[in-house]
Amino acid sequence: RRRLAPLNEDNGRFLLLAALIAAYLSAGATVFSALESPSEAAAQLRWNRTLHNFSRIFNISLPELRAFLRSYEAAMAAGIRVDALRPRWDFPGAFYFVGTVVSTIGFGMTTPATVAGKVFLIIYGLFGCAGTILFFNLFLERIISLLAFIMKACHERQLRRSGLLPPNFRRGPAMSGVGSLVGWKPSVYHVLLILGIFAITLSCCASAMYTAVEGWNYVDSLYYCFVTFSTIGFGDLVSSQNAAYQNQGLYRFGNFIFIFMGVCCIYSLFNVISIVIKQVLNWVLKKFECRCCPKCHKSSTRLSRRNAITPGARLRRHNISVDTDGQYDSDTEGRRLSGEMISMRELTASNKVSLAILQKQLSETANGYPRNVCINTRQNGFSAGVGALAIMNNRLAETSDSR
Repeated sequence: RRRLAPLNEDNGRFLLLAALIAAYLSAGATVFSALESPSEAAAQLRWNRTLHNFSRIFNISLPELRAFLRSYEAAMAAGIRVDALRPRWDFPGAFYFVGTVVSTIGFGMTTPATVAGKVFLIIYGLFGCAGTILFFNLFLERIISLLAFIMKACHERQLRRSGLLPPNFRRGPAMSGVGSLVGWKPSVYHVLLILGIFAITLSCCASAMYTAVEGWNYVDSLYYCFVTFSTIGFGDLVSSQNAAYQNQGLYRFGNFIFIFMGVCCIYSLFNVISIVIKQVLNWVLKKFECRCCPKCHKSSTRLSRRNAITPGARLRRHNISVDTDGQYDSDTEGRRLSGEMISMRELTASNKVSLAILQKQLSETANGYPRNVCINTRQNGFSAGVGALAIMNNRLAETSDSR
């Protein structure tokens, strides 16, 4: 009778993350329900009292009053307000709208009312959102390369001050002979710290502008910045919606720059945080390994070593230098006959999450070298991964136990 294979690391990490997300959503729903539900009930009670008092004082029946209020709600949905507001569909207003569409912010304060507009939005958003996500990924790749270059320069400067580098040292092929630089790799946590500081600084500056121009309090401005930069876009607060501002052209330009830079920065920060979350999941899975049954533990360990590369595991097992691209120990087709889906040779060629390859690529990026990994195997178009997480894995060295 054939036994079911133990759960491999990738599936285990996926299921663990799904369970944690479900728990996180449940906890968030509980907290928000406890915080906001009493306020909602009190507001509903006040509104019912006001409605009945208005109906009694002005001798208007409740059905007629409710019909009038429904018409007012429909007018609000169409963008009509009692106070004068900026035109929604002039060119600046329409440009603001398409910007919120392609960036997936979607405030909702402006929506197309015609059938032709709704159909065009579907087609327009399909290509616009795809192109904007590609732009965010390219921005992420370049900001990570820039941070790696800056951190490398700071590290070299620190080594010069301590006397470990000659004063006339320059980046180039000669750096391979400098032992103090060969072993150095930028840390994902340093990148996380830098992006976090930049995001906080940007949000604080934008909040100061919104507080001064829009008249919001500072907490509301910070709230608006996070909701907008993270592309959540509730729409309860929307900037640049009044009919006129002092220095209106300058404010609109500053508003566009802050939203554009904020979305790019928060997108990059979210992807760095995802790398850290992935490392936490790897650590939790390692702690939760089955230890009650030696036979089961031996089987799961053998499977995880064959079908998944954990950060630092290959370094500990084979003592491979991060600057070596030689051929790994071959796994013959006999292993494929044992039930494995792929051999270790093919896995090593396709899995760019390996710590050795990641650190080599990031080191070459910091030193200006081309990122060429010479592995003589077949690779398909998805061997390096897809999306922002693959970019982060290829640019940053994941944290291992040895760090």
